[in-house]
Amino acid sequence: MRPSTSALAFMRRPRPHTHLPTPFRASYTTITTTTAAHAAAAHAAPGLRSLPAWFVRGGTSNGLVLRSADLPSSRSSWPSILAPAMGSPDPVHARQLDGMGSGASSTSKLIVLSPSTTPDAHVAYTFVQVGIRDGTVDVAGNCGNMSSAVGPAAWDMGYVDRRGLVSTEGDGTRWATTRLLNTNTNKIVEARFRVGGGPRMEYCPTGGYEMDGVPGKQSPVTLSFLDPAGAGTGRGALPTGRPVDELRGGEGATVRASLVDVGNPGVFVEGRSLGLEAPPSPAEVEADARLKRSLEALRRQGAAMMGMDPDTESVPKVVMLFPADGQGADLCCRAMSMGLAHRAVPLTLALCLGAAARTEGTLAWEMLRRRAGRGVEGREAVRIAHPSGMVDVDTTVVDGEIKAAKLLRTARVLMKGEVFY
Repeated sequence: MRPSTSALAFMRRPRPHTHLPTPFRASYTTITTTTAAHAAAAHAAPGLRSLPAWFVRGGTSNGLVLRSADLPSSRSSWPSILAPAMGSPDPVHARQLDGMGSGASSTSKLIVLSPSTTPDAHVAYTFVQVGIRDGTVDVAGNCGNMSSAVGPAAWDMGYVDRRGLVSTEGDGTRWATTRLLNTNTNKIVEARFRVGGGPRMEYCPTGGYEMDGVPGKQSPVTLSFLDPAGAGTGRGALPTGRPVDELRGGEGATVRASLVDVGNPGVFVEGRSLGLEAPPSPAEVEADARLKRSLEALRRQGAAMMGMDPDTESVPKVVMLFPADGQGADLCCRAMSMGLAHRAVPLTLALCLGAAARTEGTLAWEMLRRRAGRGVEGREAVRIAHPSGMVDVDTTVVDGEIKAAKLLRTARVLMKGEVFY
């Protein structure tokens, strides 16, 4: 399957080419890798190709991490590699059993690392969303969850000059801070994560932080999205210039919506405007074909009003908002991603919702104000309930402008090896 027109247009943009840093420069400077294992695999299985890859979990997502030097320089050639690596297209079963995906939008993802082309960042990365059924390769937006694995992976792969980037806490733990350039949005993300002792100082996931949606406790990865407004549209936090717009819902009914672009663009509507008094489970959303059609229609209208391509499935995403009564949170949400009900919340969408709650006049702001009577200036965390638990978004607002948004995640490398496609 061919990728969407918008994805191809993005992938054809010229990008400066630079070689990978030490220690990978000698072995990975061409499209075809030169490792002995790779060559042996090619001889053992004619027609079956592979490339080096790491499989990682980032937040509540997981996916592959690849190096740009192992891929064709022309991004228009990426779909024929990345889609089959994830097991797509899978139009009948939508399970991606023949690849690394697992039939959910949150697990059909890749990160492509490359050397930074700007002194403002230590490494650059491109997020790729692969369509489960149709195999489209979408690079229209960023993924916050997968972003939490970028810093640790780039650190251990040797992309980052580590001098001056490590600090030691009072308890003796060491922490690295790296700046990541996301090429999808051309925005900087700052990542702070724990590293071990000794000369190698590799990423250390061991810790005591417990993240909703992931079992166990690990060390936190702090993500700070800098100057995140307008990441998807280039039109600021409110692409239409209004905190609330009117869309057409089912049977021609008017639905109030906040169209917000912070981190990634989102279309936010109140659940009650769709006849829902309480937040449904993801399974209940999936079972309601009429609700899904209405949400997709609202998403497409919102995309057009924000100046985006409605045919691009990955962004904007549509989110239903509910009061968080009795849940210990400020807001409750149910998000759709790539036409499917999300089992948690996309992290950049949580970031967008947290910022929306701090933007006067939006639906989220109205809901938060009714609950807590909060203002909008300064720095304040907003707690968001989702199907798998809670997420806190710490947003900094100065003179009405969103300067930064901070969240905590965890990440872990699950496998290092080769992926066949």
